[in-house]
Amino acid sequence: MSSAAAAAIRSFGMDRGLPFPLEDISKADVVLLVGGNPAETMPPMMRYFDGQSAYGGSLIVADPRASVTAKKANLHLKITPGTDAALGNGLLHILIRDGFIDQDYISARTEGFEAIRGSVSTYWPEMVERITGTPEAQLVQAARMLGTAKSAMILTGRGPEQQARGVNNVQAFINIALALGLVGKPNSGYGCITRQGNGQGGREHGQKADQLPGYRRIDDPAARKHVAGVWGLPEESLPGPGVSAYEMLDTLGEDGAVRALLVMGSNPAVSAPNAIHVQNRLRSLDFLAVADFFLSETAEMADVVFPSAHWAEESGTMTNLEGRVIHRRQAFEAPVGIKDHAEIICSLAQRLGRGDYFTYLNVEAIFDELASATAGGVADYSGITYDGIDANDGMFWPCTSEEKLGTPRIFTERFPTSSGKARFHRVRLEAPAEVPDADYPLIMTTGRVLSQYQSGNQTRRIAELNTPYPEPLVDIHPATARHYGLDETEPVVLRTRRGSASFKLRLTRDIREDTVFVPFHWGGMQSVNRLTNPALDPISRMPEFKVCAVRIDAQEVFGGNS
Repeated sequence: MSSAAAAAIRSFGMDRGLPFPLEDISKADVVLLVGGNPAETMPPMMRYFDGQSAYGGSLIVADPRASVTAKKANLHLKITPGTDAALGNGLLHILIRDGFIDQDYISARTEGFEAIRGSVSTYWPEMVERITGTPEAQLVQAARMLGTAKSAMILTGRGPEQQARGVNNVQAFINIALALGLVGKPNSGYGCITRQGNGQGGREHGQKADQLPGYRRIDDPAARKHVAGVWGLPEESLPGPGVSAYEMLDTLGEDGAVRALLVMGSNPAVSAPNAIHVQNRLRSLDFLAVADFFLSETAEMADVVFPSAHWAEESGTMTNLEGRVIHRRQAFEAPVGIKDHAEIICSLAQRLGRGDYFTYLNVEAIFDELASATAGGVADYSGITYDGIDANDGMFWPCTSEEKLGTPRIFTERFPTSSGKARFHRVRLEAPAEVPDADYPLIMTTGRVLSQYQSGNQTRRIAELNTPYPEPLVDIHPATARHYGLDETEPVVLRTRRGSASFKLRLTRDIREDTVFVPFHWGGMQSVNRLTNPALDPISRMPEFKVCAVRIDAQEVFGGNS
C-alpha cells in the first residue's frame, strides 16, 4: 500500500487507509473503486458494498477484468492496465468542464487547484478513450454519477498502486475527491483498501526503513529524540534511513549490503517481483533465518528455521484499514517448544547482548511502549489501552485520551499540513516502465483468487481451498487465444524479459483482449513473479507488479532459471 500511503501524505499530511469507518461505505450514494476486487480478496468487506446497494447507492469499478466485484457494479470501466492516471485526469476534466466541482470547498480547504485545472484541460474524453480503452460515453457517465451524488467515495486498490507510477495514479484520484469536496464530509472521501490483517498497523508502527513509530520520519531530529528517549537509547545510536524492501532484496549478499537476514512470516522467494533474481540473492547470503509456522519456499532456503506460533496461537493487537485498533486474542495454545514472534525477537535480543531493552511482562506491556513511542506523532496511540479497546470494540487513532473512542473520522475540520489545507498535485501522464512491443505484444497483470492467500504458504496446504483453484490459470480472452492458436487442453509458457513460467489456460471474456491475468499464490515454475517487473515508483519505491509486457510461447520442457 506504499504508493497510496505516499500520495495520501503528500495531499492530506497523513496516511490512514480509510479516514472513515467501513460502515460509511454503506451510506455513500456513489462509490468509485479503482483496481480492487474485495469480493475475492477481502470478502467480509462486501457486506458494506451490499449495504450500499440496498441503500440505493451505485458502484463504479475500474478494472481491466470483469472481476467478481466488477460484475456487481452499476458501471464497469474496463481500462487498459497502466492507464489509471489518464482515467483520473480524464474524469476530472469532465467534472470541471460540466461544472460539478465544489469551488467553495476548493477555496476554503485546499491549495494548488489552478495548476491542476490547467494540467487536465487537455484530457479530452476522446483522447482518454484512446489511452484507456474506456468508451467516452462511459467516462461521461461515471463523471456525472460522481458529480451529481450527494455523497461519494473514491477507493483505490493494488491495481493502480503497485505500479512504477503508483503514487502518480493514486494522486489523480485524490485530486478528484478534493475537487468534488468529498474529503472530510459525511459518507464521502478518498480511501485505500488495505487487505492484509495488519497492513495499516505495520506502516504506522515504523516497519519501513525510513520510519519510526507513530509515522515519524527517522531523519527528523525531534522524532529521533522522542523515540530514543522512550527506548532509553542515545539518539545517535538510531540508524538513518534505509532502502526499500525490493532494493534490499536486490542487493542481498553483495559487498557493503545485507549479508545476514531474518525473515518473519514472509515468503519473498514467491512474493517478490523478478523472483528468480531474488532467489539467487537469498542463496548468496552468508546466513538466512526464517520464522514461520509452515515451511515456505523461502524457509526451505534458510540456514535456520524458527517454528513460530501462528495467528490463532498468539495474542496482541492489530490495526485494520479504518485505523481501528482491535484486540486479537489467543484461541489455542501453541505446541510445546514453539515460541510466538515476540518471544523470538526478545530471545534473539538477549543473545545479541541487548536483552535489557526487551524485558516485557506480556504483550500488553509491548503495546504500552508503542503508545508512548507514538505520543505526539501523526499516528498517536497514547490514549489507547487494552481496557479501552475491549470496552469499545476497538479504538481509532489518533487518540490522545483513553476517555474517548479516538477519531473514527479524520479531516473533518482541517488537514495535518502546515497550512491546514489539503494539497492538489499535478499528475503527468507517463507510460508504464514496460509497454508491449513486437517481441512482447501483450500486457500481463496479476492478482488474487478467493480460495488462496498471498504466497499460498498457508492456503495451498488445505484441500478444501485447493479444490476450487488448485493451480494458477492464465485468463485469456477467446479472441486472443484464437489468434495464437491456443485452447484449454494444452498448457502454455508466458515469457517476459526476466524469465518464463508454465500455466494452464482459462478462456474468458472477462479479460481485455490485449491483457492476460495470472494469480500470484504459487511458487516454482508456476510462480508468476518470475515474470513481474521490479521497476520502482520514484517516491514509494513500490515495484511494478501489475503491468509488464509478455508473450505467449508454445509449451516446452525447460528448467533451471530460464
